Amino acid sequence: MELWIWVLLSCAAAYALKVSGYLLPKSVLDRPFVPSLAAALTVGLLASLVVSNTVAKGQSLVLDSRLLGLAAAALALKLNWPYIVVVIVGAVATAAGRWAGLP
Repeated sequence: MELWIWVLLSCAAAYALKVSGYLLPKSVLDRPFVPSLAAALTVGLLASLVVSNTVAKGQSLVLDSRLLGLAAAALALKLNWPYIVVVIVGAVATAAGRWAGLP
């Protein structure tokens, strides 16, 4: 039961934070650093999610075939391939690594 209280509190906090953005005056949002800050936060959060899902298992560091898939997907992105192709390349590289015996 205590876990659900924390889940509900975090949901309420996230909603309050989102709604508070609508309460900011336009003069604050028109400052030049606001869009760049929003973009940097978005990139930072996405990068941390990718890294934690690639090399973490619980609280330990694991180097396995997911890292191979990430490298293949990064190469496909560098080559400006369409996003769906990038996802497929990453999945195929991960599957090939597991088929080859990598954990």
